[in-house]
Amino acid sequence: MPFGFYIIMAAQFFSALADNALLIAAIAALREMHAPSEYEPLLKTFFTVSYVVLAAFVGAFADSMPKGRVMLISNGIKIIGCSMMFFGAHPLAAYAVVGLGAAAYSPAKYGILTEYLPHRLLVVANGWIEGLTVGAIILGVVIGGTLIRPDVAEHLLAFDFPIIETGVDTVGEMALSVVAVLYILAAVFNLYIPDTGVDHKALKKNPIYLIHEFNHCLTLLWRDRLGQISLAVTTLFWGAGATLQFIVIKWSETALGLGLSKASMLQGVVAVGVAIGAIAAAKFITLRKSIRVIPLGIAMGLIVLIMNFVHDIWLAVPLLILIGGLSGFFVVPMNALLQHRGHILMGAGHSIAVQNFNENISILIMTGLYYLMVKMDLSIYWVVSLFGLFVSGLMYMIRQRHIANQAEQDDVQHLDDSAHH
Repeated sequence: MPFGFYIIMAAQFFSALADNALLIAAIAALREMHAPSEYEPLLKTFFTVSYVVLAAFVGAFADSMPKGRVMLISNGIKIIGCSMMFFGAHPLAAYAVVGLGAAAYSPAKYGILTEYLPHRLLVVANGWIEGLTVGAIILGVVIGGTLIRPDVAEHLLAFDFPIIETGVDTVGEMALSVVAVLYILAAVFNLYIPDTGVDHKALKKNPIYLIHEFNHCLTLLWRDRLGQISLAVTTLFWGAGATLQFIVIKWSETALGLGLSKASMLQGVVAVGVAIGAIAAAKFITLRKSIRVIPLGIAMGLIVLIMNFVHDIWLAVPLLILIGGLSGFFVVPMNALLQHRGHILMGAGHSIAVQNFNENISILIMTGLYYLMVKMDLSIYWVVSLFGLFVSGLMYMIRQRHIANQAEQDDVQHLDDSAHH
């Protein structure tokens, strides 16, 4: 990989690290306010709504200037959202602003891969980006969970800069200050992201034109035989992954008797599995073999059902690593295939914006359903069962659709089957 790739990865890592630490700090802030428990999954809803509402515009924005500059601007918006929470804005409103920055950041961070690297390196590059994103989730929830622990917070608050009055007096303010430093680190790396030399399209001022162009791209990707399969899988994966974050916290509190700080660490355990799966997929799966991993998605949904019978942490940890591992192994090749088809059909930024639109509608729907189940006071064991069966059932239907497509015409044979290294 060229050196610039590692700069891109570092920028992505610190930005994602801050996003995930901020989620735990926001949950803690809601609990401090004695907000209703169903507000917690709403954090994800408020975060992702920008991805859906602005989908027609962020792809065009990402393709209108060098991707490094887009990432720098977007990271600045995230810093504003973090600052709003620091100065007393409601966690839901502040996290929505962070989501606005993330929506603009995403087409740039993924789009630059297709501009900067040859197609044969896309699976391994996605392995890197998913592995590091998952590493950021692990460290992010660990940092967030550690910062809200009373003993740790007490030590950090006891530290004072000489002469300077920081104004950081509470556990929440201290946690948010650390998160802000992580966003600033990401911004520093953004400054050194290389220009890929790709021609940029001037940003059209007419919103009607942008919406029409986005609808055309959306239709194009869903009609493509390979695009629709990879888009369906990644759409389901991200909706399920976002919901699983909250299910794991609730399940570990109910089944294992853990508090928020320790429960958030178990989110990190799932992420360890995803990282292992992502690295394995990057090593062994070529673009042509990418479709073969779909049955692992069916298996993952069924294995989730085992959570209902686990009440000891020593059994919970390997189970969650296995669930994460299967997820990582099937999503990385699907992501690479989707980027490959999108880049060919419409260009990097537009393709990622279409992907984000679908994935985040899935997140809104699935976290919304989880919100309703929590509001109805449904047992977490019922929630886990419905979640696992839903994921397996949909993955089975996607696989049947692919088999039907292949019976009409073999599109897989045209994909690159060369090694990544």
